[in-house]
Formats: sequence, C-alpha cells, structure tokens
Amino acid sequence: MTPSREKLLQLMDAALKAADPAVQIPRNLPTKPKGKTIVIGAGKASANMARAFEQAWDGDISGLVVTRYGHAVPCEKIEIVEASHPVPDAAGQKAAQRILDIVKSAGPDDLVVCMISGGGSALLALPGPGLTLEDKQSISKALLHSGATISEMNCVRKHLSAIKGGRLAAACAPARMVTYLVSDVPGDDPAIIASGPTVADPTTGQDALDIIRRYRIEIPLAATELLNNDIHETVKPGDKCFDGHEVIMLSRPQDSLEAAAKIARDLGINPVILGDAIEGEAREVAIVHAGIAHQVANHGQPAAKPCVLLSGGETTVTVRAKGGRGGRNSEFLLSLLIQFRDHEGFSALAIDTDGIDGSEDNAGAIIDPTSWQKAISAGIDLREYLANNDAYSAFAKIDDLLITGPTLTNVNDFRAILIE
Repeated sequence: MTPSREKLLQLMDAALKAADPAVQIPRNLPTKPKGKTIVIGAGKASANMARAFEQAWDGDISGLVVTRYGHAVPCEKIEIVEASHPVPDAAGQKAAQRILDIVKSAGPDDLVVCMISGGGSALLALPGPGLTLEDKQSISKALLHSGATISEMNCVRKHLSAIKGGRLAAACAPARMVTYLVSDVPGDDPAIIASGPTVADPTTGQDALDIIRRYRIEIPLAATELLNNDIHETVKPGDKCFDGHEVIMLSRPQDSLEAAAKIARDLGINPVILGDAIEGEAREVAIVHAGIAHQVANHGQPAAKPCVLLSGGETTVTVRAKGGRGGRNSEFLLSLLIQFRDHEGFSALAIDTDGIDGSEDNAGAIIDPTSWQKAISAGIDLREYLANNDAYSAFAKIDDLLITGPTLTNVNDFRAILIE
C-alpha cells in the first residue's frame, strides 16, 4: 500500500468513528417515564443506536427496530429485524406495520424513543391508502434512476406512505417522544432524514406531484389520486402530536469532515473542507473537485500542498445505460480519475459512510497515481465504463474497490482528495 493510500484511510477511519452514534447516545439519555419505555426505529444505523440505548438505559425496555439486511446487531430486549434497501420489500412493510401497532398501545405516562437514520425511507415500507407494495417498489426504482435529489425523493416517498411524514409521531400520541437522528442529508433537515416519520412536514402532495412531473416518472393512478387528496396530507408544523417532542441530532456529515481535518493537520496536511451538503450529478461534481485540486497543485490555492480536499453531502446518478454496476461514490471517483489521468501527485477516496455504495458490496473506491496506469495495463477504457454507469466493474478490474462491510452508521458521502 502506498503512503498516500495509508493517509487517506486514516482520514476515512476518523470520519467513520466521528459518525458512530453509539458514542453520543449515553450522553443524551432522556428522563425516565412513569410508565413503560418503548424503542422503535428504522435506518442503516438504527440497530447500532438501539443497542447503545439498551446498554445505557437503567430500566425496563422493549421495542422493535428495522435495519438493512446485514446491518443488524444483537440486542437483549429490543427486537431487531432486517429488510431491503434501497428498494423496499415485504419484510419492511411488515416491520412498519408492527411498529405502528406497538406505539398505538403507548399512553401519556409512557416514553417512545425513536432511532432514525438514513435508509429509513425504504425500510419503513408501509404504502398509503390504495397503494400496494409493488407500487412503492416501482416508484422507488424510478426515483433512484431519475437523478432526483434525496430531498425530492423523500418528498415523494413520505406522501405515498402511511407512516412517514410525521404519521408515526401522530400514532405515538399521547406518549412522550424522543427522536435520535443520524443525518445523511444535505442541511441535516430532520424532515428529510428517512422521510421524517416523527417530525412535521412542510411539503405538500402538490410538491410531490411537481417532482414526479419534473423527472417524468410514471406512477399508478392510485398514487396520483392519493397525492391529490388533501385528507391524506402529511402531518404539519404546529400539530399537537409534536408537543413536548425532543429531537436529538447525534451525528452529522460535518462532524466527520472535522474529524478527518484534525487527523490531516496531525499528519502535516492542510485540510480544506469544501462543504458538507454538496449535491449534483456525481460525474459532474467530480469535475469541479478536480478543478479545485489542480488549482491547489498549480497555484497553492485555496491552500498550499500537501493539501486534502474534504467534502460530504449526497450526489446523484442519472442512469444512462443498462447493466452497469456501482453507486454514486464509485461513479464520482471514476470521473475524478479520468480528470487526473495525466497528472502525478493526486490520490483520492470516495465512500458511502454506511459501507455500501448503492447496491453493491463496496463502500466506494480509492485511487492514486498508479490507478490510471493499471487501467492501461488491463486494457480497459475508463471513459467507456463511465458512460455505462459501470464504475464498480472498472475499479474491480484494477483492484481499487474499497470494501469495509456495514459500518453501522450513515452520514452519507465522504470524499477526500489528497494533493502532494
């Protein structure tokens, strides 16, 4: 392993440790209720969060949390179930219904603790009135391929749901509620994280229809009728179900960027945080990042080398070809490698902090000045792989995939570009 790769992996490790919600939960425990304590939740980090709460809580506890397949951890009193992400399945639908049934038994003396992290939109798969699971699956697939932002996708998802968009909070009333959040969205808006099942939603069904039309997504007639029906609107700010509701943000993308920046300074590298909420087409965002990297290399701006450019957020991929493999971080890095093809001194990694980039088994990928030459030696045209949305296959052929396994957290993209 080259020294540049070792440095990048140190930055990644620091970013992931800073995003671990298990560290923060014991410091943010709610007051005990007179009645029972129920723990519910959904997301890629939710099982890890539930275990941390269970271990820190002094008292009786029960509940149910749903996480992605492969992301479960053992709990003694809280049931952990797994379901599909990013396209929902029957296991997620069953879990969502069970969670609703559990909280409906809560009374005014009880406490409901909700663990919410990215991925919860797909995992809480309870279709709204008139819709089927198959409807939700087809719409989810269309959204994922459309290039829509996470806020746009979740606006549609919550308006087609029977549990998201504040509806879970309404079901918990009159119990006291505390929501723990791990943010995976630009801006850290609780209403967008996992489509905001326990927080107020300011968007409307008309907003969701506008998004569907903007991206030319075909939806069933039942979905159109639901979005046009004001009776099934999401729960709005000011609703009494949110009275006394406490929302605690445990981990944010910015926390991970700052942790990586600290390690960079310790290594004698100038860190530049470009932003924690960067969105846009992954391949185009890479071109912008490459331009900044060249400015550092050629002019010492915005910082002198050695320098590392750090950024987070959530890019998107508009799928242009069938059969390609790879998520947005792999596509970002493949586009970046093409921009760096004739230059030395550039190394980079890009990962999804949950450990799964898209639907493959890699967190992302890592490159250094040897990567382009490896592609030439392997006889592959990286531009063709990019055109086919096939970044995973490209990096697999040059042995540059980055595989971490599930990290049990999720603050979305983490990118680091090292200029030496």
